[in-house]
Amino acid sequence: MVKPYSMDLRERVVESVVTGGLSARAAAARFDVSESSAIRWVCRYRERGSAAPLPMGGHKPRLLSGGLRDWLIARAERDFTLRGLAAELLAEFGVKVDYVQVWRFVHDEGLSFKKKRSARRAVTAEGHAASGAVA
Repeated sequence: MVKPYSMDLRERVVESVVTGGLSARAAAARFDVSESSAIRWVCRYRERGSAAPLPMGGHKPRLLSGGLRDWLIARAERDFTLRGLAAELLAEFGVKVDYVQVWRFVHDEGLSFKKKRSARRAVTAEGHAASGAVA
């Protein structure tokens, strides 16, 4: 991830625009920064009194938590597909999620739907040896 420009550079660009009489574009050329950055810094300075960068990164809370988590766990007791669960969430709760988000939830919770093995194998024809186990 790219780091924000230093406060020293931001303050010099803003100062040259506010008190120096330069336009934001001219200040951007003088200090070798993009025009859009200089314009944003000046706007931010005029609105908030500081050209300090906004916070970067951080933790995004999970969308599938709380009541949705309880519903998904109860729903996963029956057979399901990831795309089917995403469609059900949209239909019942109006929550638009991608199947990848559903997969992450299912994986983190240790939920899965496994097909049950057949109770008996196919019967061999008379006179033939039974097939061996598949490796």
